[in-house]
Order: sequence, then structure tokens, then C-alpha cells
Amino acid sequence: MAVPAAPWLLLPFLLLAPSLAAAAVSEADALIAFKSTLSGAGAGASAALANWVPGTSPCSGNRTLWRGVLCDEGGRVLGLQLENMSLSGALTLDPLVDLPALRTLSFKNNSFAGPIPDLAKLGALKMIYLSRNRFSGPIADELFDKMRSLRKVHLSHNAFSGPIPSSVAGLSELGLDDNAFEGAIPDLEQKGLTFVNLSHNQLEGPIPKGLSRFNASMFEGNKNLCGRPLDVSCDITQSQSPRSPAKKKISPTLLVVIIVIGVLALLSIVGLFVFILSSRRRRQLDEANLVHLQSAETKKFDAPEANKVDRGAAEYRGGAAKKAHKEDHGKLSFVREGSQSFGIEDLLRASAEVLGSGNFGSSYKATLFDGPSVVVKRFREMNGVGREDFQEHMRRLGRLSHPNLLPLVAYLYRKEEKLLITDYIPNGSLAHMLHGNRGSNLPPLDWPARLKVIKGVARGLAYLYEELPMLTVPHGHLKSSNVLLDDSFEPILTDYALLPVMNRSHASQVMVAFKSPECAQHGKPSKKSDIWSFGILILEILTGKFPANYLRQGNAGTDLASWVNSVVREEWTGEVFDTAMKGTKNGEGEMLKLLQIGLGCCEADVERRWELGVVLNKIEELRERESDGENSSFDGEGGYSSKGMTEDDFSFSTNN
Repeated sequence: MAVPAAPWLLLPFLLLAPSLAAAAVSEADALIAFKSTLSGAGAGASAALANWVPGTSPCSGNRTLWRGVLCDEGGRVLGLQLENMSLSGALTLDPLVDLPALRTLSFKNNSFAGPIPDLAKLGALKMIYLSRNRFSGPIADELFDKMRSLRKVHLSHNAFSGPIPSSVAGLSELGLDDNAFEGAIPDLEQKGLTFVNLSHNQLEGPIPKGLSRFNASMFEGNKNLCGRPLDVSCDITQSQSPRSPAKKKISPTLLVVIIVIGVLALLSIVGLFVFILSSRRRRQLDEANLVHLQSAETKKFDAPEANKVDRGAAEYRGGAAKKAHKEDHGKLSFVREGSQSFGIEDLLRASAEVLGSGNFGSSYKATLFDGPSVVVKRFREMNGVGREDFQEHMRRLGRLSHPNLLPLVAYLYRKEEKLLITDYIPNGSLAHMLHGNRGSNLPPLDWPARLKVIKGVARGLAYLYEELPMLTVPHGHLKSSNVLLDDSFEPILTDYALLPVMNRSHASQVMVAFKSPECAQHGKPSKKSDIWSFGILILEILTGKFPANYLRQGNAGTDLASWVNSVVREEWTGEVFDTAMKGTKNGEGEMLKLLQIGLGCCEADVERRWELGVVLNKIEELRERESDGENSSFDGEGGYSSKGMTEDDFSFSTNN
């Protein structure tokens, strides 16, 4: 029988409850007040933000209840992402001052007009996205001076004018392209600057030396800019400025000479054009011969039953890729600083090897002549956004940098398909090591190696959640075939953050996040769908079982966790662990802890599913060997015996 708590023990909680309720109401009221300042075409903000209802809360933990609101784990408003809502009028930020945890603002692709709002009132902001609106006028030089936490400012495609404010110094990202900024570029030589785009403005003068490391396209469209990386000498620019002396009249003799030179130049151009056409025909014949010689390309394992080898892979070289010569958008765009530059022609001439064919498209290994090996992935179902939004998202991915992420090197945009270029990782995928080397001479992964893989995947996933807070599922397709292993068996995540550019209907059929239990209930993934995918991956690594075998006809809500729960509950043995796993001596207790973590990630109830921060901390605490005093044994033949340990000591709470 429960003993009633003494009234004086409840006093602190009774005093604290009103303040907590007031804080929640205050944030909701602040957002309702902000909504009242918005207007737009048609029904305007009332329709776009219809679920912003007084008396309700915008957040439940880190779960978003109001459209466009990002929440932190404490249930506070972390950001506003009101994009593509046809909002218009002046943007007033005064009501948002009452949101102490606000760190991100994104109002992209609306019709806000007038001067830039007073962002300094929100001094704790870290990221500001106001691109593709109708803002105009100059920006005060000191606007960002007091915003010490500010890292990213994107004001592209507006009508801002005047000089670039010097207070942008210190940012890591700055997008000011397609405006009317004028004058000289301020000193932006800070080492932390990873992205800058000042193209298509009215800037003039030399480009600061510290910006010469960026691509020339970031400065094009400014007639009077000079210096590296532009191929324009500052001496030439100054000589062509409006301040130059008036031109002298051309004499008739000089005019005749100019005409003769022009005719000769025209004849030379015609001859060069004929030469280029003949060379192109010869090159196409060479490529056709090369395709014939390479028709028996090598095939590699990717993942059993999920990814099968594409037997028609030669079409990449002999068919689809040739079209790149005939299109305006047949040029590779590089997003990683310092990467070796090459063209689509270099890929066509490279020796090719088929790696496999997955749900998105085919993958090829291309070994460049006198260069590195790269992986080319073809995506046919990647038309979720237009060309400009696609390019912006690829640049965002190119700026990601973490030891457990495979960096994007370059991409090719074409209407019917996209190519993504990454580095080649020789050891292949985790799926191959777990399922594809049975009966081969390759040794199976031992317990220390599997624990190392899980820790690396957790760190990479946590980095994606930190850098891409605007995405519902920052990875979206986490599975063993998308975890590569380097020479030291360090895991490297690939195919991450692609959901924003995928066709939604195709993504819902094939992406792992859409197999989560919440998709079976509500038809869409949640912020914790990646955590569910990670839990399934943990169970796959521990059990050696392939998850696709436990999905009933590919439906969401039925998974490997159900099988693990049934075995443990009914038999309470080590049958769940992969018998091929070696190096388990004195590590059985840690394996059980990891099994519990995996099941905690697979909770069917999203509210009860573990937070990523909790998962990461618990995984980091795991060791290859259990501490002294823990006494359990795993016989390697499917039998587990616990001494002094009961099922209550190791609770399972999944409801799959």
C-alpha cells in the first residue's frame, strides 16, 4: 500500500508547477502574437498555420505539435521553419523575444518585403535563412555585432543594397548572392568560414586574399570584382572603369585593319568548330569500343536480397552518361574544398566496375586515369525539388565534415537523373561483413570490432542531428549496407540526408525511416525514426540476422526487435547473439547492455523511445570487457547463462 507523501515534501513542486505552466503558456502566446503579424496570399497565415491554436502547446518534449516549429528536448521552441507558405508583408520579430531557446529562423521562399527586420533583438540566434523573399534596402553595418552565437546567415535572392555589413565577419556561412550589394568586400578572412556566395551583386575592387580558396562561381556576376579566384587582373579592371579617359576616334585605315583581323578570326573560329566536331565523333567511337571491352564488368556484393547486382550497368558509360555531352547541365559541380577536379569525360574514360544496384539506383567504382578511385551513384527518383533547391541542399551536404560520414565530392544535375560522387572505401559495407562472407576466408567481425562500429555510427548520427536540425530525419536510410568500413574497421555512414530531394512516394516505399512503427500508424516518420533505424542496426550487429527477413511483406511496424523480444522472453538464452561473433569472453555483460540499448531505440511508442543523447551516452560507456564483479558466460553455441541475474535485472519494454 502506497504511503501518502507529507504535504511539506510536495511544497517545492507545487511552487514550481505554476512557473512551468506560465513558461509554456508564454511561448505559445508569443507564437500566437507573432502569427497575428503575418499576412499572405489567399487565406494567408491563418491557413498555413492553422494548427497554431491558442490554449494548446507548440511542443511535447522535442516532438513538434505546431507546423513549422522546431523543439528541443526540454519542450522549448528551438526554431521556426516557415518556408514556402506565401507569407508576405513586413516581418516583425518583436513577439519572438519571449522565446529564450530560439536558435534558428528560416523564412525562405515567401514574399516578405521591406527592410531587414531587427535581428539583433534575438541575440542568441545561430542560423538565419531569409533567402528568396522581397527584402530591400541597406543593412546596418553593426546589425550582427552583438549576436555572438551567430554562425550562418543566408539572404540570397532579395533586393538588399548598399555595402556588405562588416559585422558578418566571424560567420561560418554567408549567402548574399542575387542582391544589389555594392562597394568592396569586407575582410572575411576568418578561418571558420566554410561557405560564402557573393555572386550577382554590384561589388567592386579586389577580392580579399582569404577568400581566394573558394570557387570562382561564388563571385561571378560582379562586373568590377578582380583578383583570385576570378581570372581577372585588378589592373585590367581599373583600366576599364568609368573613370578612364575618353576613347579616341578610330581612323579609317585602322578601321580597315580591324575588319580584316575580324574576318581572319571568324575563319579561324569556323575551322576550330569543324575540328571540334570531328574530334567529338572520334571520341564517341572510342567510348563505344571501351563499353564493348568492359561489358564483363566485375560484380560486388552489397546486401543480400535487398541489393542485387545491376547487370546492365554498362549503360551508364555507353548510354545515359553520353547525354551529358548534349545537355546544358552536363558539368560536375564540386562541393568539397580541396578535392581533385575532374569532368564527366574523365569518368567516361575511367575503368569502371559495378558495385551493385539498390532501391535508389546503380553504383559504380570509377578509377580515374592517374587519379583516385571514386564511387558514382545514379539516382532516378530524385526530383523532389527544383534545380536551385537541389544545388543548395548538395552544397549543405558538402559542408558536413565528420570522421564517420562519407563526404560528398561532387554531383551532376540532370532532369531525369542525378549523379552523386563520393570517395571509394575498399573494405565495402557492414552488410557484406555480417552476411556476405559466410563460408569465405574472411574472418567474421568479433565483439570489439562490432562495438567499435556501433560507437562510430552513434557519433556520426549525433553529428547529423546537430548539423541538420531542420530535417525530420537527418539520415533517413540508416542500414547495414549504408555503413562502410575503412581499413581500421571504422564505420562511415553514406546515403544520408537525401529525403528532402527524393520523390516522396518512392521514399515512402524504400527508405528505412518509413519502416518505423509510427509510419504504420500515421504514415510519416518522426524525429525519432532514425533512432528506431539505429536500434534495428544494433540488433542486426548483435544477432547476425538480416532485418529484411523480419519485415512482413515490407510493412512498417514489424521488425527484428519483435523476434529478439520473443526469444528473450520465452527462453531467456543467448540464442539471440550471433554464434560467429568471437572475442566475447568477459564481455557478455556489455553485450546484454547493448542489447537493452537496441531495444530501447526500437520502442514502438515514440514518446517512450530513447532520446539520441541518452543512447549515445550509454553506448560510450560500454567496454569490450565487463568490469570485475560481473559474472556471466556465453558459450558461443547459442547458450547464455547468468549467475545471480534475473529477467527483472534486464527489462524489456518494447511493444512491437
